[in-house]
Amino acid sequence: MTAARGQLFVIAAPSGAGKTSLVRALMQRQPGLRFSVSYTTRRQRDNEVAGRDYFFVDKPEFQRMIAAGEFLEYAQVFDNFYGTSRAQVESLLDAGNNVLLEIDWQGARQIRAALPECRSIFILPPSREALETRLRGRGTDSDEVIARRLRDSIADMSHWDEFDYVVVNDDFARATAELESIATGEAPHLRRERIELQPFIRDLIGQDR
Repeated sequence: MTAARGQLFVIAAPSGAGKTSLVRALMQRQPGLRFSVSYTTRRQRDNEVAGRDYFFVDKPEFQRMIAAGEFLEYAQVFDNFYGTSRAQVESLLDAGNNVLLEIDWQGARQIRAALPECRSIFILPPSREALETRLRGRGTDSDEVIARRLRDSIADMSHWDEFDYVVVNDDFARATAELESIATGEAPHLRRERIELQPFIRDLIGQDR
């Protein structure tokens, strides 16, 4: 018998919402999940490991991969490119693995078009103030870059209603548990349509669904 095809989970968030930390915590709690490592042209940070956090390539190589149709999705975010290997994801799913993909909303939109059976999750910060604090807390960017990232993050949040589920990262342990409940199929209460989300969204980005 062949293994049943796995489930793809797509997680996106504005920069500074704590997505990467939540994904790492989820992977520890659900070791059966497989993580799809993205390709990027961004400079490798001191705390990052090539092949674990990203596959780091230069822009000419990334462009070659685009031309060869090797990406399931790709996008330009700020000044860099990010992309997901089609072969990597399809191989993991076909082997029966549940796969976690950490990307931006543009990439998530492409994934939903290519693989509509995926489950998509958007992570929001508890407030704009918390978002700015997290962006500044990295200590790697100038005030000008932080201001631009904050504007872009607020724009990114306007796409929350394109996703199946929404998790608010106001408490790390609770947000991790909510992600885990989505991964195990026990989270109808975290669907984007839930009524209690509406006033929070209005306060955060001034938008009704």
